[in-house]
Amino acid sequence: MKILDLHKTITTDQLLTLLQQKLNPLFQQQKQSDISFIIENKDGAVEISEPEIYEGFLFRIEIKGTGLLITRSEHYVDDVNSLTLESILNALFEELAKDGKITLVLEG
Repeated sequence: MKILDLHKTITTDQLLTLLQQKLNPLFQQQKQSDISFIIENKDGAVEISEPEIYEGFLFRIEIKGTGLLITRSEHYVDDVNSLTLESILNALFEELAKDGKITLVLEG
């Protein structure tokens, strides 16, 4: 799990909207691929998945105060698509953060 502090409070809906609008186009542009990920609210967290390629979710993001608790599926940590998604997510989280500043609280 990785925990990031955005230094401001956001809602699950704000995160969901941003990811639904930007994640797939950025991924497709960066990877020159037509893969489209499903980005949905599941039990109050945002899950990113692609059931035709991957079993279960690739990322699950929960919001706690100003923090994002990011769970990455242990089955795909070295997968090139998962690594690309993580890079794009980090850039998008900067858009949400106060003054574009994110603090890494925990990575493990």
